Amino acid sequence: MRVNGSLADRKGSDQVATGKSTSSSNSKKNKRRQKKSAAMPSAVQRVFETCKEVFADGGPGIVPSPDEVERLRSVLDAVMPADVGLSPNLPFFRDVGTGGPPPVTYLHLYECPKFSICIFCLPQGAVIPLHDHPAMTVFSKLLMGSMHIKSYDWVHDPRVSNQRIKSSTGASLAKLHTDAISVAPCETSVLYPAAAGNLHCFTAVTSCAVLDVLGPPYDDEQGRACTYYRGNAYSNLPGEGPTLCGEREEDHAWLEERGSKPDELVVRGAEYKGPRIVDH
Repeated sequence: MRVNGSLADRKGSDQVATGKSTSSSNSKKNKRRQKKSAAMPSAVQRVFETCKEVFADGGPGIVPSPDEVERLRSVLDAVMPADVGLSPNLPFFRDVGTGGPPPVTYLHLYECPKFSICIFCLPQGAVIPLHDHPAMTVFSKLLMGSMHIKSYDWVHDPRVSNQRIKSSTGASLAKLHTDAISVAPCETSVLYPAAAGNLHCFTAVTSCAVLDVLGPPYDDEQGRACTYYRGNAYSNLPGEGPTLCGEREEDHAWLEERGSKPDELVVRGAEYKGPRIVDH
């Protein structure tokens, strides 16, 4: 493209030097600019192309290099609601008044064994309960609105590698990572297989939308099913946990697996109507 552009510019200069119409030359340049603009990939296509490179050698438990993480984060940071066909007046962001929990709308953009791209649209008050991301690296970009995020990471027994600390009831000990409200626009957050809040829950403070990239995606057959959890205060099970040297009890919780999808989670699918991803 650079070579073609250079040749085109030189040709335009030659036309002026030989006395040909400059208006004709400018018209041709404008057409070239329009073609170049039309050829620019959409924001979601740039996300897809970057994901293909970042997760090219990925797999369960494999974390991209810090440089690659920052590269994808930077691309996601630039995505705006309009880039994916979203606006606040869409029906996704209104509670339809069913009498039950406000439904969460799921928009599917792309999925392959290496990664997936999707959007969750939440009306005010909607909840995505506490859940995990087994062996996954996840990028979350809050596109619009405000959301309360609470996240945890497992606490492992220092005597046994990768073994969680469990109570006599079977609950696992977790440490609080985030308990805050995020407001768009904000930076993309990244969670890792064993750090940065791998377990999290969302509550829509206002209607909001979040773009998620999961690498790799959930896969029940490969042992990466989504598990939901119920939290209990650390103090509710006295004597069960380790001594918290210099750490607050309030920053820890016992997390118990829930046998099925929580009743407070209502998810419905809808057609994604933003720019399409082209997989070359």
